[in-house]
Amino acid sequence: MIVVTKGFTDFTDACKFCCHAGAAFFSYSSGSSIRSRNRVSHRVDKSIKALLHMAALVAVTRCKGELHDYYERKVAERKNKMSVLNAVRAKLIHRMFAVIRNNQNYQKDYVNALA
Repeated sequence: MIVVTKGFTDFTDACKFCCHAGAAFFSYSSGSSIRSRNRVSHRVDKSIKALLHMAALVAVTRCKGELHDYYERKVAERKNKMSVLNAVRAKLIHRMFAVIRNNQNYQKDYVNALA
């Protein structure tokens, strides 16, 4: 991720990187046409998407933690498994950017000092 983001200087926002890595959905509509379901853009960096997909799979299947609990809860709510995995990818990206922005290790029970 450091190489792709050039030391987190090319992408300063997690949402922009989610779009680049294929973890953000876009709606397809035009005028009064019937909207199709939301989809991920086909112009994403597929190598980054594959790496994040594997990281999300490991996080939800092999590691017992909050991402595993999130995945199990959403699948129990009858959500599509791939959509939930995509949400886990986005959560991983947002956590990665938060750690870099705050310049500290990941804390599970982080409380914002400004709040």
